[in-house]
Amino acid sequence: MEKDNGKSRNRRQYRERTTDSVRKEDLTEEERIRERRRRRRALQRKRQRQRRMILIVMALAAVVIITAAVRGIAGHFSSSKPSASGTDKETTADASGGDKTEQETASSKSSPKDTLKAAELKATQYDYDGAIELLKADTSYSSDSDMQSAVKKYEEAKASCKSWPLEEVTHVFYHILIKDPSKAFDGDYKEADYNQVMTTIDEFNKITQTMYDKGYVMVSIKDMATVNEDGTMSPGEILLPEGKIPFVLSQDDVCYYHYMDGDGFASKLVVDDEGKIRNEYIEDDGSVSVGDYDMVPLIDRFVEEHPDFSYRGAKGIVALTGYNGILGYRTDISYETRPADLDDNKVEWLDAHPDFSLDKEREEAKKVADAMKEDGWLFASHTWGHQNIGQISLEQLQADTQKFKDNVDPLIGGTDIIIFAFGTDLTTQEDYSGDKFEYLKSVGYNYYCNVDSSKYFVQIRDRYFRQGRRNLDGYRMYYNPDLLEDLFNAKDVFDPSRPTPVPPMG
Repeated sequence: MEKDNGKSRNRRQYRERTTDSVRKEDLTEEERIRERRRRRRALQRKRQRQRRMILIVMALAAVVIITAAVRGIAGHFSSSKPSASGTDKETTADASGGDKTEQETASSKSSPKDTLKAAELKATQYDYDGAIELLKADTSYSSDSDMQSAVKKYEEAKASCKSWPLEEVTHVFYHILIKDPSKAFDGDYKEADYNQVMTTIDEFNKITQTMYDKGYVMVSIKDMATVNEDGTMSPGEILLPEGKIPFVLSQDDVCYYHYMDGDGFASKLVVDDEGKIRNEYIEDDGSVSVGDYDMVPLIDRFVEEHPDFSYRGAKGIVALTGYNGILGYRTDISYETRPADLDDNKVEWLDAHPDFSLDKEREEAKKVADAMKEDGWLFASHTWGHQNIGQISLEQLQADTQKFKDNVDPLIGGTDIIIFAFGTDLTTQEDYSGDKFEYLKSVGYNYYCNVDSSKYFVQIRDRYFRQGRRNLDGYRMYYNPDLLEDLFNAKDVFDPSRPTPVPPMG
């Protein structure tokens, strides 16, 4: 059929050309001139139409490209979560086998309503610039009165904020929370330590709610100071509305040590089927329950209900040792090499887990750590072996730090924060100096935290950031409730299941 159509077209074109030639022969010279002019004008009009068509096609293509780019930008801001860790975007395979960023996938399904919702969350968490930028990047902004009204509202909200004095930011911390006080406070030799330095879930929840009611807002330590390319430090800025008070949150020893087994504590952190961080807890009959049994998931759930408790998506700092692994996973190399001096707790655990795989433990720990970072959590070194920084030698510090870098850093993506064990510090002097500081700085540590019972202790120096932390535990609530009055009333929080008097530190 195609061949026949082609022949017919050729015959028709031949007839038209022949007729034209015959007509030309019958024309006078003047008629020929007019005919040439007519044809020239017709040709010009044809070319103009062609140029207009080309311009229209080019304009449409440009609109498509610009729209895709703007939607990509909007998708980035609406799907990205503020995180001081700086993790890379995850990718998902598209139908053609290539990679698409999650932001691109989300943006392709976004609508003005979705953009407004994402902007509202940013503004609720005091990221007014991010909310405004997100709205203005949306292709509907120029014609959407709701978006324009929201931008005006966020601009006014930002203008009403004040820059908080960085030297007046407090830092509070906990150890692993007690899920079952009857097991922690059962009269054995560990009861005194738990009573002194631990906090029950009931106490923690009351403290969190009270601090929220008073206007406290979690900020990142990295909102307070930033690291420059040359390793020097610069002060940050925290902008909050009237009545809001910034604080930094941290938790020590989030490793779920062997010695805590059976004492009423969670056993590990996990990622559930919804991608949320939860805890596992081993019941008396050996079954495993999954729930919110420690600080990380409890804070996550609280922020889900009260997003304004978090400044630009910030959560807390999780301080890790390494000798028993991290986050409840047995990730230290000693579990595989089994040196002659392997401690009894590790031997007993390995005997109970003959299918142990170091690679599997590390894989699971990294999965949890990645999810935590994505959700705003930061990690810190608590030294690999829970070392007293003020007492060990430089050589011991170097050996311990190397173990942390070998066994922990690869799982958490590295860290430049160190939270000293035992509440000690590098020095009793006003400013850091000396071999230990120079070593820690040389291997990448920029943020340093000790324990200090005062309301505020903040130093921002050219080469480091330093902050004191306040322990919210049985000892502090029992002996120094007056030191906590700016945060909560200890009498309203103190768990009646605690044995009293709380043993003094000795």
